[in-house]
Amino acid sequence: MKKVLIITYYWFPSGGAGVQRWLKFTKYLRDFGWEPVIYTPENPEFPSIDKSFEKDLPSGLTILKTPIWEPYNVYRKLTSKKKNEPINAAFISENKKQGWKEKASIWIRGNFLIPDPRKFWIKPSVSYLTEYLKENPVDAIITTGPPHSMHLIGLELKKNIPNLPWVADFRDPWTNIDFYKELKLTWLADKIHHSLEKKVVRTADSLVTVSEGWKNEFILMKPKKIQVISNGYDESDVQQLDVSLDEKFSISHIGTLNAARNPQTVWKVLNEICTENADFRADLQIQLVGKVDFSVLESIREYRLDGQLNKIDYLSHSKAIAKQQSSQLLLLLINQSPNANGILTGKFYEYLASKRPILAVGPTDGDAARVLKETGAGTMVGFSDEVATKNAILQYYASYKNRTLTVQTESVVRFSRRSLTGELATLLNSL
Repeated sequence: MKKVLIITYYWFPSGGAGVQRWLKFTKYLRDFGWEPVIYTPENPEFPSIDKSFEKDLPSGLTILKTPIWEPYNVYRKLTSKKKNEPINAAFISENKKQGWKEKASIWIRGNFLIPDPRKFWIKPSVSYLTEYLKENPVDAIITTGPPHSMHLIGLELKKNIPNLPWVADFRDPWTNIDFYKELKLTWLADKIHHSLEKKVVRTADSLVTVSEGWKNEFILMKPKKIQVISNGYDESDVQQLDVSLDEKFSISHIGTLNAARNPQTVWKVLNEICTENADFRADLQIQLVGKVDFSVLESIREYRLDGQLNKIDYLSHSKAIAKQQSSQLLLLLINQSPNANGILTGKFYEYLASKRPILAVGPTDGDAARVLKETGAGTMVGFSDEVATKNAILQYYASYKNRTLTVQTESVVRFSRRSLTGELATLLNSL
């Protein structure tokens, strides 16, 4: 059986979306003739812990770990955070607006910690893995980012072992990620970010990304080879559970909700309908599961919807799946950012597999809109299209009242994690 070394920052017992893609690939790679070997930090900063993923770990899996130093304790002292308080990703601020200390920290992170705060793990990892691979050869290596420091480990290993095929997996873009402009970069730091990104893209034997839109962006940087392998759902996770639908007209968002995804139009329309229809107000429940930015909660209060809000800080993956399947309507929010057309989040595919209707807010000509149309799973409305948003919500509500709020989702099997792992194995074989 061929071997592949997978270099990933996020790994079990981390919770959140970042761990799932490669944990699921690892789960099924042996079925396609590849033995995975994992390299991950010994003491990383995880945003949350989810031990329910333990069931996905293959028996006898080789997991290599080395210590990592990250500057987060310095950041905690600077911003008066508690010693063990988790650091939120994507600039999520749950309790207050950013003060000058947070803003200064972001400036330092963007301009000195290039490409990200995990940069201090690059050099020791290259040294460790170069020696390890001499005694334990593999047939390919894969790096997955963000954090994009993982790709710089791959870049250096490629220099040391030129004939070893290297796949760079971009779960999110680098310089086109939604929060890139929030890093407050100087022209020099911006130039360094772009230069490193281009080196990775052009040196890797193949790039992998998760959507056609992002593929088209990377093609402009002239990679040797590039392939879309989307995120997906694991059939063993999303088999229809024995759950009952919520009694209320629940509109649920599962996952991190940052400022760039704050659906002001949705809150405004819900407020209008609540004002016009007392029954709707009594029936409505807004469910937000996961980390939620302070600005989102402010908007909900501004539109007098806090009485309809059920906020749940975190659920294990299995419980989040159950929450999806019990919701009347699932809310999918695309970032209002330059790369919006190519955004296909990991939870999108679990939404599809949940067989519940999806109300999506984003580009009506983007990748998510295309998949929704192909599968018949829901409706995409534009970011600021109040008329379409109101019509969609009222139609879903009418179906809810008639007890006919269902959806006939089709053609989703191609997004199963096992099927997608087959695509990955085919790519590795080609290299």
